[in-house]
Amino acid sequence: MAWGVVYYKSKDGRVPADDFLDVCPAKVEATALAVLEAVRAAPPPAFSGGGKWEAMHGAMGGYYEIRVTGPGRQHYRLFCILDNGSPDELAARGFDRPQIAVINGMVKPNAKLFTDAEYAKHVRVFGDDYVSSLPRPIASAESR
Repeated sequence: MAWGVVYYKSKDGRVPADDFLDVCPAKVEATALAVLEAVRAAPPPAFSGGGKWEAMHGAMGGYYEIRVTGPGRQHYRLFCILDNGSPDELAARGFDRPQIAVINGMVKPNAKLFTDAEYAKHVRVFGDDYVSSLPRPIASAESR
């Protein structure tokens, strides 16, 4: 079954991933969106990653990140959740097919690690809202 792409929309109407992509250098944004499209087309369970799409672990288990290195060796990360289930589960979420939900992004200097507090504040709070809501809070399907 073909997968779609949706962008999480917060309670205040913001779309964090769009906000993040809007401030990325053009080449970083284009690369991230190309990886997202390649993952969608594969579809995700079959996509090998190649270092650009990676499953996260520990407290970030259940998330995937798109990894792009930009100018000055800055590391841009776009965080996603795979939203799959039975046809009835997908319908309850407002979908007719599985989705890659794009949640938010962050940027860091080379060799720096994000802290758990940064992940909690900028990713998990939005991801938790996304997965706990029916139908899912989205800006639009395939918005970019």
